[in-house]
Amino acid sequence: MSGRNQISLWTMARQRLDEVAQLMHLDPRIHEVLRNCKRVMEVSIPVKMDDGSIKVFIGWRVHHNLARGPAKGGVRYSPTLTLDEVKGLAMLMTWKCAVVDLPYGGAKGGVICNPTELSDGELERLTRRYTSELILLLGPEKDIPAPDMGTDERVMAWMMDTYSMNVGYSVPGVVTGKPVNIGGSRGRREAPGRSVAICVEEAASRLGIRLEGAKVAIQGFGKVGGVVALLLHAIGCKIVAVSDIKGGIYNPNGLDPVKLTAHKRQHKTVSTYRDGDFITNDELLELPCDILVPAAVEGVITNENAEKVRAKLIVEAANGPITMEADSILRDKGVFIVPDILANAGGVIVSYFEWVQDIQQFFWTEQEVNDRLRQVIRRAFGEVWSILRDRGIDMRTAAYILAVSRVAEAIRMRGIYP
Repeated sequence: MSGRNQISLWTMARQRLDEVAQLMHLDPRIHEVLRNCKRVMEVSIPVKMDDGSIKVFIGWRVHHNLARGPAKGGVRYSPTLTLDEVKGLAMLMTWKCAVVDLPYGGAKGGVICNPTELSDGELERLTRRYTSELILLLGPEKDIPAPDMGTDERVMAWMMDTYSMNVGYSVPGVVTGKPVNIGGSRGRREAPGRSVAICVEEAASRLGIRLEGAKVAIQGFGKVGGVVALLLHAIGCKIVAVSDIKGGIYNPNGLDPVKLTAHKRQHKTVSTYRDGDFITNDELLELPCDILVPAAVEGVITNENAEKVRAKLIVEAANGPITMEADSILRDKGVFIVPDILANAGGVIVSYFEWVQDIQQFFWTEQEVNDRLRQVIRRAFGEVWSILRDRGIDMRTAAYILAVSRVAEAIRMRGIYP
């Protein structure tokens, strides 16, 4: 997708922290701690390929800050992955866990690879070797990975099994996002999209946006965007545009996300769907709509296209989809933005529920999971909204103030060892 941000996600994450630290008069000593990652592990991963050759992949696991609890964060398999991307995502995870008040610190991991070009056997061997290389960091009390871009339930099952084989007994709580029959949680797969939809409802009710018939454009019709489309359609929104990596489809009269899901399953893309006009990903961002949901990759709304965005409300389903320059432009235009660290926190919230269920060996129904998720998101949204209202600031800044203050307080109370 074009329009990708030129500065790294790590640089952008630090800049956002610096801005908020200045605004909240953060203790400079704590600020210095938060500007850096606690630890970075780089591993080389030799894998036996199907043709008998050995290929060495590079992977990382980054812990940003663990003041509030064990490390939590996804594992990303991507051919364009960089260490700065992993570090930036780890910092975002720290804030994401803190803003919804989970007892976790931020982490992220990944391997430079294209999973679509690997056979099932190669992908499994890569995953198992990567897990083995990280074994010193992992554990239910230390670091609990989850799926992210390019990984899924199957990859988490391999990670859990590899860890369990190494310690000699089954440890379902070492990862989240697993299949349900080996300790996964019901509702986990839909959780990130569900939290985005809840945030759309919460924001719309406060902004006076009527959701019945509201026009919604979603960039990224995948694991998150697809769920958002189905949930918003079910409450009366009109889904006018969706897209994936190959392009998108636009119909001002509305699209049926159920039919789109079936089409994507069959054709691997929504761009060939016939009930609408083909559009590019860039064009989708500039369509006339009430609500825009960027659910693809980071840095898609920049200073080059922010002026052309026509939505009243943007809810960030992807991590870091709006650059700092674009953020400022959109704010000046009066666009209301629900930030990623709150909007897509459903994944880590239900990962937390899964971890709790694994430790207790007591599992909840899907309805219980969804109800608890709604409670957590609504409470967090309300807390952020209170800061926004009291200080006269935007939603992102308010969310960061809440998150950073919680982590800073944990560091202050624990002190610096030795």
